[in-house]
Amino acid sequence: MKNVIKKNYDYEYIINKSKFIVCLRLIYNKEEINDLISDIKNKYRDATHYCYAYIIDNIEKCSDDKEPSGTAGVPILNALKRNHLTDVLCVVVRYFGGIKLGTGGLLRAYSNSVNETIKKIGTKEKIEYLNLKIIFDYTKLKDIEYILSKCAILKKDFEDKITFEIKINKNEYDDILKKLNNLNIIIKNM
Repeated sequence: MKNVIKKNYDYEYIINKSKFIVCLRLIYNKEEINDLISDIKNKYRDATHYCYAYIIDNIEKCSDDKEPSGTAGVPILNALKRNHLTDVLCVVVRYFGGIKLGTGGLLRAYSNSVNETIKKIGTKEKIEYLNLKIIFDYTKLKDIEYILSKCAILKKDFEDKITFEIKINKNEYDDILKKLNNLNIIIKNM
């Protein structure tokens, strides 16, 4: 089971005079990550560090941004993994407060601040979707529209036959596919 965050959120913690601002962002594709990190850097221009981790599909990456190796990015990534998150970018902005935290202190600060922020906003199960293309005669249109009432119809083409490209909730897929198969129509996976 994979989860997503319920909303984008920023939350601030003070740990031994250093300020840690956890910025959680829901992401939809890898291409938007650099823009989101740039936006956060612009918002908190004078910060000391911008450490981050992200998970999207099965791709994950983290950065310590000049903190000692393994003390920031990895704990952020591990916190995301422990919460079974996907489609998420977490940037922890740090303003150095004058007291060195040491390796263990940094690990705890980054890990705990991310975990606490995730608890505050909560998560929800990610709904998986499957896409299909169906081709059918005009005589079956009403039946098809009734069966697909809970589905997203992405594209409709009306030519000799009707073609729908649809998005189906994975949990409802088998039931809907069975009903469609009973109508003897052409079904293609996308």
